[in-house]
Amino acid sequence: MHEHQPANQPQSKTDLFVSFSILALQGFGGVLAVVQRELVEKKKWLTREQFIEDWAVAQIMPGPNVVNLALMIGGRYFGLAGALAGVAGILAAPMVVVLLLALAFGGVSDSPWAQGALRGMGAVSAGLISAVGLKLISALKSNPMGMPVCIALATASFVGVGLLRLPLAWVLLVAGTSGCLWAYVQLARQATQPTRTEQP
Repeated sequence: MHEHQPANQPQSKTDLFVSFSILALQGFGGVLAVVQRELVEKKKWLTREQFIEDWAVAQIMPGPNVVNLALMIGGRYFGLAGALAGVAGILAAPMVVVLLLALAFGGVSDSPWAQGALRGMGAVSAGLISAVGLKLISALKSNPMGMPVCIALATASFVGVGLLRLPLAWVLLVAGTSGCLWAYVQLARQATQPTRTEQP
């Protein structure tokens, strides 16, 4: 399905745990940007196309996206033990940091400067996510659905959730089902094309 395979892979379960721990500790304000940079550009455990597909699956599964992704990558290379190592790496260090921040932030959470800081971080997070989306959009050229259909589905999802405030479950159901059906049709066509060209 993928034209290119990743250049590297995790060397061990310890490598998974350490790598995901470092990744998680960088995830202030927008984890998507950090995950894409670490796993695709630095570690090269995933190609851009694989990252888009895996992240899409991680988003529709229950639970936090990055935890689901760590579970998938760990399981792919080392089975259940690898999945547990990836999830432990994502959760352990950030949990300690969050608990410490909660203790420190509890007494000042109602102050104007703290509220302003939180609003500022929200804006930065939105900008980071948008930047990663624009960076990865070129990878959709090799998607079997075709770039116009991908853009149409993304636009419909944005309008449904962002502008019309429709429930996310319904938008996922309609747009996701439409995308799956169209991808199935396109992949079926691609599978039959070589046999047609071989006929005289």
